[in-house]
Amino acid sequence: MTGKDLLITILRFVLLVLAQVFIFNKINFGGIANPMIYPLFIILLPFETNKNLSLFIAFMLGLSVDLFTGSIGLHTSASVFLAFVRPLAYSIVSSNKVYESGVKPGINNLGIRWFVTYSAFLVFSHHLFFFFVEAFSFDEIWHTLVKTTLSFFLSMFLIILLDVIFKPQKK
Repeated sequence: MTGKDLLITILRFVLLVLAQVFIFNKINFGGIANPMIYPLFIILLPFETNKNLSLFIAFMLGLSVDLFTGSIGLHTSASVFLAFVRPLAYSIVSSNKVYESGVKPGINNLGIRWFVTYSAFLVFSHHLFFFFVEAFSFDEIWHTLVKTTLSFFLSMFLIILLDVIFKPQKK
């Protein structure tokens, strides 16, 4: 990773955490749909990122959001889970080894269909984990699934929009 890439990655981390905490956490549609855009940071990590480093970065990302929101580890655990399932998402979505060619994840680099499929798997996994840990019960499973689904669609719309607006350059 070059110095420029590292600076962009750090800036993306800070901006996504701040946007999540100060803008998107304020959006709440009837207590049912809550957009979460910070998983975009983990989604856009280069494929060749070491798994242990990915888990550490995810921990720091979730912890940063938790510190601002006082959510006692919800975002941290969901972010680490997201980083953990990321290689699985990649292997399910990819028929070839994209990471070997040095291509970065993103609509501009891999196409809308690939990116949406890859992101949808990860965002849905993140949201499902997050809302089930938040509920910490299967008593209201339908409410949790509705919350997960509506938040997923809202988050995916915003994640795709953000990736299109701030698309990473092809390399």
